[in-house]
Amino acid sequence: MIRVENLHRHFGGFRAVDGASLEIAKGSITGLVGPNGAGKSTLFNVIAGALPPTSGTVTMDGEDITGLPPHALFHKGLLRTFQIAHEFSSMSCRENLMMVPGGQTGESLWSAWFGRGRIAQEEASLLKKADEVLEFLTISHLRDEKAGNLSGGQKKLLELGRTMMVDAKIVFLDEVGAGVNRTLLNTIADTIVRLNRERGYTFCVIEHDMDFIGRICDPVIVMAEGKKLAEGTLDQIKANDAVIEAYLGTGLKNAAKTGETTA
Repeated sequence: MIRVENLHRHFGGFRAVDGASLEIAKGSITGLVGPNGAGKSTLFNVIAGALPPTSGTVTMDGEDITGLPPHALFHKGLLRTFQIAHEFSSMSCRENLMMVPGGQTGESLWSAWFGRGRIAQEEASLLKKADEVLEFLTISHLRDEKAGNLSGGQKKLLELGRTMMVDAKIVFLDEVGAGVNRTLLNTIADTIVRLNRERGYTFCVIEHDMDFIGRICDPVIVMAEGKKLAEGTLDQIKANDAVIEAYLGTGLKNAAKTGETTA
């Protein structure tokens, strides 16, 4: 579904993404891991249109989407979430979901004056869909709660719900487990798997929690120094010398192999 070819994103002399090439298969839950500073979030930002690439290409279903802005990618079904949830804190969970679909009749001043019947029909349809989404996410009891009052994990679930309001094709999740307790993280994992299996969503997930990655992701792609270092199952990744060295450094890798410890 997504193909990244020789992608670069430079900030002055710093090459955050430095010739990355990778593919995300349709229908997969692909994990993206790597040490801090590997370029993972910058890669997400370039793919999702938040940052223009310095060079290279991104294609989606064979179509060149390089450099398209987020709103254009949104309409193509490509969405991303952030490590820090971006909810509308003073609005209820239900209202957060209802405002997601674009092109609503009520957005036009003319229609707001003369199309009230149509607006009412749309709102009723959106209300029904929002309640269905909240039920799917197992947070229907929070439908009228202000989103700003939710826990970190509940906000991550709500962000997943926003992708469901527009039937996304592919969703990029940036550290979905950050600041989330284990119980809610398990709920989020179950939700991602259900969206993948029941609704055909494709996911690419940045996450540092290897248990979470191992539970839901196959394949796993490792980035280091701005490019793809390795790809495979989590067990294959864990046994890869280049990956161990990227995470631990040569000295610690050798210590790990010989059973030595470093203070």
